[in-house]
Amino acid sequence: MARAGSTSVPSIAKSEFGRTATIIAVGCMIGALFAGSTVATPLYIIYKQQLGFSQITLTLIYAVYVLGNLTALLIFGRMSDQVGRRRTAVIAIGIAIVGALVFLFAHGVASLYVARVLSGLAIGIGAGTGTAWLAELIAERDRSRATVIATIANFAGLGLGALVAGLLAEYVALPLRTPFIVYLAVLVVVATLLAFARETVDRPLAAFARLSIRPRAGVPSSIRPRFVAPAVTGFGAMALVAFFAALAPSVLAGELHVTSHAVAGAIFLELASAVALVIALTRPVSSRAAMLWSLGLMLPSLVLLVTAQFAESLGVMIAATATCGVAAGLGYRGSLQVVNQIAPNDRRAEVVSAYFICCFLGNALPVIGIGVLSTLISSTVASLVFATTIAVFAIVAVAFGLKYQAD
Repeated sequence: MARAGSTSVPSIAKSEFGRTATIIAVGCMIGALFAGSTVATPLYIIYKQQLGFSQITLTLIYAVYVLGNLTALLIFGRMSDQVGRRRTAVIAIGIAIVGALVFLFAHGVASLYVARVLSGLAIGIGAGTGTAWLAELIAERDRSRATVIATIANFAGLGLGALVAGLLAEYVALPLRTPFIVYLAVLVVVATLLAFARETVDRPLAAFARLSIRPRAGVPSSIRPRFVAPAVTGFGAMALVAFFAALAPSVLAGELHVTSHAVAGAIFLELASAVALVIALTRPVSSRAAMLWSLGLMLPSLVLLVTAQFAESLGVMIAATATCGVAAGLGYRGSLQVVNQIAPNDRRAEVVSAYFICCFLGNALPVIGIGVLSTLISSTVASLVFATTIAVFAIVAVAFGLKYQAD
Protein backbone atom coordinates (compact mmCIF):
# COMPACT_ATOMS: atom_id res chain seq x y z
CA MET A 1 0.00 0.00 0.00
CA ALA A 2 1.39 3.40 -0.96
CA ARG A 3 2.14 5.85 1.79
CA ALA A 4 -0.36 8.65 2.26
CA GLY A 5 0.59 11.67 0.24
CA SER A 6 3.00 9.74 -2.02
CA THR A 7 0.90 10.53 -5.09
CA SER A 8 1.40 14.22 -4.45
CA VAL A 9 5.00 14.10 -5.72
CA PRO A 10 4.06 13.62 -9.40
CA SER A 11 1.28 16.17 -9.06
CA ILE A 12 3.68 18.69 -7.54
CA ALA A 13 6.16 18.03 -10.33
CA LYS A 14 3.39 18.41 -12.90
CA SER A 15 2.27 21.63 -11.23
CA GLU A 16 5.83 22.99 -11.23
CA PHE A 17 6.26 22.04 -14.89
CA GLY A 18 3.00 23.82 -15.78
CA ARG A 19 4.10 26.94 -13.94
CA THR A 20 7.50 26.97 -15.64
CA ALA A 21 5.95 26.31 -19.06
CA THR A 22 3.54 29.20 -18.55
CA ILE A 23 6.35 31.54 -17.49
CA ILE A 24 8.17 30.64 -20.73
CA ALA A 25 5.01 31.13 -22.79
CA VAL A 26 4.30 34.53 -21.22
CA GLY A 27 7.92 35.63 -21.71
CA CYS A 28 7.67 34.58 -25.38
CA MET A 29 4.43 36.54 -25.72
CA ILE A 30 5.98 39.74 -24.33
CA GLY A 31 9.05 39.32 -26.53
CA ALA A 32 7.00 38.59 -29.66
CA LEU A 33 4.72 41.59 -29.15
CA PHE A 34 7.60 44.01 -28.66
CA ALA A 35 9.43 42.49 -31.63
CA GLY A 36 6.48 43.64 -33.71
CA SER A 37 7.29 47.26 -32.94
CA THR A 38 10.82 47.01 -34.38
CA VAL A 39 10.38 44.60 -37.31
CA ALA A 40 9.79 47.73 -39.41
CA THR A 41 12.82 49.61 -37.99
CA PRO A 42 15.36 48.55 -40.67
CA LEU A 43 12.59 48.71 -43.30
CA TYR A 44 11.64 52.38 -42.86
CA ILE A 45 14.30 53.57 -45.27
CA ILE A 46 12.98 51.13 -47.92
CA TYR A 47 9.41 52.34 -47.38
CA LYS A 48 10.66 55.91 -47.64
CA GLN A 49 12.37 55.21 -50.96
CA GLN A 50 9.53 53.19 -52.48
CA LEU A 51 6.63 55.32 -51.30
CA GLY A 52 8.45 58.64 -51.60
CA PHE A 53 7.41 60.20 -48.28
CA SER A 54 9.30 62.80 -46.24
CA GLN A 55 11.30 62.54 -43.02
CA ILE A 56 8.36 64.05 -41.15
CA THR A 57 6.07 61.30 -42.43
CA LEU A 58 8.62 58.65 -41.43
CA THR A 59 8.76 59.93 -37.87
CA LEU A 60 4.96 60.21 -37.69
CA ILE A 61 4.62 56.60 -38.87
CA TYR A 62 6.87 55.57 -36.01
CA ALA A 63 5.26 57.83 -33.41
CA VAL A 64 1.61 57.03 -34.20
CA TYR A 65 2.28 53.71 -32.53
CA VAL A 66 1.96 55.60 -29.24
CA LEU A 67 -1.74 56.21 -29.94
CA GLY A 68 -2.27 52.48 -29.68
CA ASN A 69 -0.19 52.34 -26.49
CA LEU A 70 -2.17 55.13 -24.82
CA THR A 71 -5.52 53.66 -25.88
CA ALA A 72 -4.54 50.32 -24.39
CA LEU A 73 -3.20 51.88 -21.20
CA LEU A 74 -6.10 54.25 -20.51
CA ILE A 75 -9.02 52.12 -21.71
CA PHE A 76 -7.95 48.46 -21.62
CA GLY A 77 -5.35 48.58 -18.85
CA ARG A 78 -7.51 46.56 -16.43
CA MET A 79 -8.94 44.12 -18.96
CA SER A 80 -6.94 41.10 -17.81
CA ASP A 81 -8.03 41.68 -14.19
CA GLN A 82 -11.65 41.56 -15.33
CA VAL A 83 -11.74 38.83 -17.99
CA GLY A 84 -8.60 36.76 -17.28
CA ARG A 85 -4.93 36.81 -18.25
CA ARG A 86 -5.01 34.15 -20.96
CA ARG A 87 -8.01 35.57 -22.82
CA THR A 88 -6.53 39.06 -22.79
CA ALA A 89 -3.15 37.76 -23.97
CA VAL A 90 -4.79 35.92 -26.86
CA ILE A 91 -6.68 39.11 -27.80
CA ALA A 92 -3.36 41.02 -27.82
CA ILE A 93 -1.75 38.38 -30.06
CA GLY A 94 -4.79 38.52 -32.35
CA ILE A 95 -4.45 42.30 -32.72
CA ALA A 96 -0.72 41.87 -33.42
CA ILE A 97 -1.54 39.34 -36.16
CA VAL A 98 -3.95 41.79 -37.79
CA GLY A 99 -1.31 44.53 -37.60
CA ALA A 100 1.32 42.27 -39.19
CA LEU A 101 -1.11 41.40 -42.00
CA VAL A 102 -1.69 45.10 -42.66
CA PHE A 103 2.09 45.58 -42.89
CA LEU A 104 2.39 42.54 -45.14
CA PHE A 105 -0.11 43.89 -47.69
CA ALA A 106 0.67 47.60 -47.23
CA HIS A 107 0.64 49.63 -50.43
CA GLY A 108 0.61 53.17 -49.04
CA VAL A 109 1.33 55.42 -46.08
CA ALA A 110 -2.20 55.00 -44.64
CA SER A 111 -1.61 51.25 -44.27
CA LEU A 112 1.60 51.90 -42.35
CA TYR A 113 -0.21 54.24 -39.95
CA VAL A 114 -2.93 51.64 -39.30
CA ALA A 115 -0.40 48.86 -38.81
CA ARG A 116 1.62 50.90 -36.31
CA VAL A 117 -1.46 51.82 -34.27
CA LEU A 118 -2.49 48.15 -34.12
CA SER A 119 1.03 47.19 -33.05
CA GLY A 120 0.94 49.76 -30.27
CA LEU A 121 -2.49 48.59 -29.13
CA ALA A 122 -1.36 44.95 -29.01
CA ILE A 123 1.74 45.82 -27.00
CA GLY A 124 -0.16 48.08 -24.62
CA ILE A 125 -2.66 45.34 -23.83
CA GLY A 126 -0.24 42.42 -23.80
CA ALA A 127 2.68 43.94 -21.90
CA GLY A 128 0.64 44.85 -18.82
CA THR A 129 -1.14 41.51 -18.91
CA GLY A 130 2.12 39.59 -19.22
CA THR A 131 3.85 41.50 -16.43
CA ALA A 132 0.95 40.90 -14.03
CA TRP A 133 0.76 37.24 -15.10
CA LEU A 134 4.46 36.69 -14.38
CA ALA A 135 4.15 38.31 -10.94
CA GLU A 136 1.34 35.90 -10.05
CA LEU A 137 3.17 32.85 -11.38
CA ILE A 138 6.33 33.69 -9.47
CA ALA A 139 4.23 34.77 -6.46
CA GLU A 140 6.18 35.63 -3.31
CA ARG A 141 9.37 33.83 -4.32
CA ASP A 142 11.00 36.87 -5.85
CA ARG A 143 8.84 39.83 -6.85
CA SER A 144 11.69 41.66 -8.56
CA ARG A 145 12.42 38.58 -10.68
CA ALA A 146 9.07 38.94 -12.45
CA THR A 147 9.90 42.54 -13.41
CA VAL A 148 13.36 41.53 -14.63
CA ILE A 149 11.99 38.66 -16.76
CA ALA A 150 9.31 40.90 -18.28
CA THR A 151 11.77 43.70 -19.04
CA ILE A 152 14.42 41.41 -20.51
CA ALA A 153 11.76 39.74 -22.69
CA ASN A 154 10.64 43.24 -23.73
CA PHE A 155 14.05 44.44 -24.90
CA ALA A 156 15.14 41.05 -26.25
CA GLY A 157 12.07 41.15 -28.47
CA LEU A 158 12.83 44.71 -29.55
CA GLY A 159 16.41 43.82 -30.48
CA LEU A 160 15.70 40.51 -32.21
CA GLY A 161 12.80 41.98 -34.17
CA ALA A 162 15.07 44.63 -35.67
CA LEU A 163 18.01 42.28 -36.26
CA VAL A 164 16.06 39.46 -37.94
CA ALA A 165 14.08 41.90 -40.10
CA GLY A 166 17.33 43.62 -41.11
CA LEU A 167 18.99 40.33 -42.07
CA LEU A 168 15.96 39.20 -44.06
CA ALA A 169 15.67 42.57 -45.81
CA GLU A 170 19.37 42.51 -46.72
CA TYR A 171 19.81 38.90 -47.84
CA VAL A 172 16.36 37.49 -48.74
CA ALA A 173 13.95 38.36 -51.54
CA LEU A 174 10.89 40.55 -50.92
CA PRO A 175 12.39 42.70 -48.11
CA LEU A 176 9.05 44.32 -47.23
CA ARG A 177 7.18 41.00 -47.17
CA THR A 178 9.45 38.25 -45.85
CA PRO A 179 10.06 39.80 -42.38
CA PHE A 180 6.32 39.96 -41.71
CA ILE A 181 5.69 36.43 -43.00
CA VAL A 182 8.29 35.19 -40.50
CA TYR A 183 6.80 37.37 -37.76
CA LEU A 184 3.30 36.02 -38.42
CA ALA A 185 4.64 32.48 -38.04
CA VAL A 186 6.17 33.44 -34.67
CA LEU A 187 2.86 34.92 -33.49
CA VAL A 188 0.99 31.72 -34.43
CA VAL A 189 3.47 29.65 -32.41
CA VAL A 190 3.11 31.98 -29.41
CA ALA A 191 -0.70 31.84 -29.64
CA THR A 192 -0.47 28.03 -29.55
CA LEU A 193 1.71 28.17 -26.43
CA LEU A 194 -0.75 30.51 -24.72
CA ALA A 195 -3.65 28.18 -25.45
CA PHE A 196 -2.10 25.68 -23.02
CA ALA A 197 -0.85 28.22 -20.47
CA ARG A 198 -2.02 28.19 -16.86
CA GLU A 199 -4.61 30.82 -15.96
CA THR A 200 -4.07 32.77 -12.74
CA VAL A 201 -7.20 34.96 -12.90
CA ASP A 202 -10.13 32.67 -13.61
CA ARG A 203 -13.16 34.59 -14.83
CA PRO A 204 -16.38 33.40 -16.52
CA LEU A 205 -16.90 34.25 -20.17
CA ALA A 206 -19.75 36.53 -19.09
CA ALA A 207 -17.14 38.84 -17.52
CA PHE A 208 -16.75 40.51 -20.94
CA ALA A 209 -20.23 42.01 -20.49
CA ARG A 210 -19.06 43.77 -17.31
CA LEU A 211 -15.77 45.04 -18.74
CA SER A 212 -15.04 48.58 -17.56
CA ILE A 213 -13.21 50.89 -19.97
CA ARG A 214 -13.22 54.03 -17.83
CA PRO A 215 -9.78 55.72 -18.16
CA ARG A 216 -7.69 55.93 -14.98
CA ALA A 217 -4.43 57.84 -14.63
CA GLY A 218 -3.33 60.55 -12.24
CA VAL A 219 -0.78 61.74 -9.68
CA PRO A 220 -1.88 62.81 -6.17
CA SER A 221 -0.75 66.32 -5.25
CA SER A 222 1.15 64.97 -2.23
CA ILE A 223 3.72 63.15 -4.39
CA ARG A 224 3.88 65.38 -7.49
CA PRO A 225 7.27 66.99 -6.63
CA ARG A 226 8.80 63.52 -6.15
CA PHE A 227 7.09 62.23 -9.30
CA VAL A 228 8.92 64.72 -11.56
CA ALA A 229 12.33 63.00 -11.47
CA PRO A 230 11.17 59.46 -12.37
CA ALA A 231 8.67 60.80 -14.94
CA VAL A 232 11.34 62.85 -16.74
CA THR A 233 13.82 59.97 -16.47
CA GLY A 234 11.32 57.61 -18.10
CA PHE A 235 10.65 60.22 -20.79
CA GLY A 236 14.37 60.59 -21.52
CA ALA A 237 15.09 56.85 -21.48
CA MET A 238 12.33 56.13 -23.97
CA ALA A 239 13.39 59.10 -26.13
CA LEU A 240 16.82 57.48 -26.51
CA VAL A 241 15.24 54.15 -27.46
CA ALA A 242 12.91 55.91 -29.92
CA PHE A 243 15.82 57.68 -31.63
CA PHE A 244 17.43 54.35 -32.46
CA ALA A 245 14.15 52.65 -33.37
CA ALA A 246 12.92 55.38 -35.70
CA LEU A 247 15.90 57.37 -36.94
CA ALA A 248 19.11 55.36 -36.58
CA PRO A 249 18.75 53.65 -40.00
CA SER A 250 18.39 57.07 -41.69
CA VAL A 251 21.39 58.42 -39.74
CA LEU A 252 23.46 55.39 -40.75
CA ALA A 253 22.56 55.80 -44.42
CA GLY A 254 22.65 59.61 -44.58
CA GLU A 255 25.49 60.74 -42.31
CA LEU A 256 27.56 57.57 -41.86
CA HIS A 257 27.02 56.21 -45.40
CA VAL A 258 26.20 52.71 -44.07
CA THR A 259 23.30 51.39 -46.15
CA SER A 260 23.19 47.78 -44.94
CA HIS A 261 19.80 46.89 -43.44
CA ALA A 262 21.51 44.17 -41.42
CA VAL A 263 23.80 46.73 -39.77
CA ALA A 264 20.78 48.91 -38.97
CA GLY A 265 19.13 45.94 -37.25
CA ALA A 266 22.35 45.05 -35.43
CA ILE A 267 22.71 48.57 -34.06
CA PHE A 268 19.28 48.39 -32.47
CA LEU A 269 20.01 44.88 -31.16
CA GLU A 270 23.12 46.34 -29.46
CA LEU A 271 20.97 48.98 -27.78
CA ALA A 272 18.32 46.49 -26.65
CA SER A 273 20.94 44.02 -25.41
CA ALA A 274 22.67 46.73 -23.38
CA VAL A 275 19.35 47.72 -21.80
CA ALA A 276 18.45 44.11 -20.94
CA LEU A 277 21.90 43.30 -19.51
CA VAL A 278 21.97 46.44 -17.38
CA ILE A 279 18.54 45.67 -15.94
CA ALA A 280 19.55 42.09 -15.17
CA LEU A 281 22.96 42.90 -13.67
CA THR A 282 22.10 45.96 -11.57
CA ARG A 283 19.35 44.50 -9.38
CA PRO A 284 21.39 45.14 -6.19
CA VAL A 285 21.64 48.86 -7.07
CA SER A 286 18.95 50.93 -5.36
CA SER A 287 16.21 52.31 -7.58
CA ARG A 288 17.05 55.95 -6.79
CA ALA A 289 20.77 55.42 -7.44
CA ALA A 290 19.99 53.70 -10.75
CA MET A 291 17.77 56.60 -11.77
CA LEU A 292 20.37 59.25 -10.91
CA TRP A 293 23.17 57.31 -12.63
CA SER A 294 20.98 57.11 -15.73
CA LEU A 295 20.45 60.86 -15.76
CA GLY A 296 24.19 61.43 -15.41
CA LEU A 297 24.99 59.00 -18.24
CA MET A 298 22.49 60.61 -20.58
CA LEU A 299 24.80 63.59 -21.07
CA PRO A 300 27.90 61.69 -22.34
CA SER A 301 25.71 59.30 -24.35
CA LEU A 302 24.10 62.24 -26.16
CA VAL A 303 27.52 63.80 -26.79
CA LEU A 304 28.70 60.54 -28.36
CA LEU A 305 25.53 60.29 -30.45
CA VAL A 306 25.99 63.77 -31.94
CA THR A 307 29.76 63.27 -32.34
CA ALA A 308 29.13 60.09 -34.37
CA GLN A 309 27.07 62.09 -36.84
CA PHE A 310 29.45 65.05 -37.12
CA ALA A 311 32.48 62.73 -37.43
CA GLU A 312 30.62 60.28 -39.69
CA SER A 313 32.09 57.47 -37.58
CA LEU A 314 30.48 54.04 -37.23
CA GLY A 315 32.85 53.24 -34.36
CA VAL A 316 31.66 56.25 -32.35
CA MET A 317 28.06 55.31 -33.22
CA ILE A 318 28.60 51.84 -31.76
CA ALA A 319 30.04 53.39 -28.57
CA ALA A 320 27.13 55.85 -28.42
CA THR A 321 24.65 53.00 -28.79
CA ALA A 322 26.15 51.06 -25.89
CA THR A 323 26.22 54.12 -23.63
CA CYS A 324 22.65 55.06 -24.54
CA GLY A 325 21.61 51.47 -23.76
CA VAL A 326 23.16 51.62 -20.30
CA ALA A 327 21.52 55.00 -19.61
CA ALA A 328 18.12 53.81 -20.85
CA GLY A 329 18.30 50.54 -18.91
CA LEU A 330 19.21 52.18 -15.61
CA GLY A 331 16.67 54.93 -16.21
CA TYR A 332 13.75 52.66 -17.03
CA ARG A 333 14.38 50.22 -14.19
CA GLY A 334 15.20 52.86 -11.58
CA SER A 335 12.43 55.32 -12.39
CA LEU A 336 9.71 52.66 -12.53
CA GLN A 337 10.74 51.30 -9.14
CA VAL A 338 10.84 54.82 -7.66
CA VAL A 339 7.30 55.41 -8.90
CA ASN A 340 6.18 52.17 -7.26
CA GLN A 341 7.81 53.29 -4.01
CA ILE A 342 6.20 56.73 -3.84
CA ALA A 343 2.73 55.76 -5.14
CA PRO A 344 -0.01 55.39 -2.48
CA ASN A 345 -1.29 51.81 -2.33
CA ASP A 346 -4.87 52.82 -3.10
CA ARG A 347 -3.84 54.78 -6.22
CA ARG A 348 -0.86 52.79 -7.45
CA ALA A 349 -2.41 51.80 -10.80
CA GLU A 350 -3.27 55.43 -11.59
CA VAL A 351 0.22 56.69 -10.73
CA VAL A 352 1.97 53.94 -12.69
CA SER A 353 -0.32 54.66 -15.64
CA ALA A 354 0.66 58.34 -15.47
CA TYR A 355 4.33 57.29 -15.47
CA PHE A 356 3.87 55.13 -18.56
CA ILE A 357 2.11 57.98 -20.33
CA CYS A 358 5.29 60.03 -19.80
CA CYS A 359 7.34 57.14 -21.21
CA PHE A 360 5.10 56.83 -24.27
CA LEU A 361 5.29 60.58 -24.88
CA GLY A 362 9.08 60.33 -24.67
CA ASN A 363 8.87 57.57 -27.25
CA ALA A 364 7.01 59.84 -29.69
CA LEU A 365 7.41 63.60 -29.24
CA PRO A 366 11.21 63.95 -29.59
CA VAL A 367 11.40 61.93 -32.80
CA ILE A 368 8.53 63.94 -34.27
CA GLY A 369 10.47 67.08 -33.40
CA ILE A 370 13.60 65.75 -35.12
CA GLY A 371 11.54 64.86 -38.18
CA VAL A 372 10.13 68.37 -38.42
CA LEU A 373 13.51 70.04 -37.84
CA SER A 374 15.20 67.79 -40.40
CA THR A 375 13.08 69.34 -43.13
CA LEU A 376 14.10 72.85 -42.07
CA ILE A 377 17.75 72.31 -41.13
CA SER A 378 20.25 69.49 -41.54
CA SER A 379 19.51 66.22 -39.77
CA THR A 380 22.78 66.50 -37.84
CA VAL A 381 21.81 69.88 -36.40
CA ALA A 382 18.33 68.49 -35.65
CA SER A 383 19.98 65.70 -33.66
CA LEU A 384 22.03 68.32 -31.80
CA VAL A 385 18.80 70.11 -30.83
CA PHE A 386 17.36 66.76 -29.69
CA ALA A 387 20.45 66.06 -27.58
CA THR A 388 20.37 69.51 -26.00
CA THR A 389 16.68 69.19 -25.14
CA ILE A 390 17.07 65.77 -23.52
CA ALA A 391 20.16 67.02 -21.65
CA VAL A 392 18.16 69.92 -20.18
CA PHE A 393 15.41 67.50 -19.11
CA ALA A 394 18.04 65.28 -17.48
CA ILE A 395 19.51 68.18 -15.50
CA VAL A 396 16.03 69.19 -14.29
CA ALA A 397 15.31 65.60 -13.29
CA VAL A 398 18.60 65.38 -11.35
CA ALA A 399 17.69 68.56 -9.46
CA PHE A 400 14.28 67.20 -8.49
CA GLY A 401 15.67 63.75 -7.74
CA LEU A 402 18.24 65.14 -5.31
CA LYS A 403 15.81 67.53 -3.64
CA TYR A 404 12.84 65.17 -3.27
CA GLN A 405 14.09 61.80 -2.18
CA ALA A 406 11.80 58.77 -2.25
CA ASP A 407 10.60 57.62 1.13
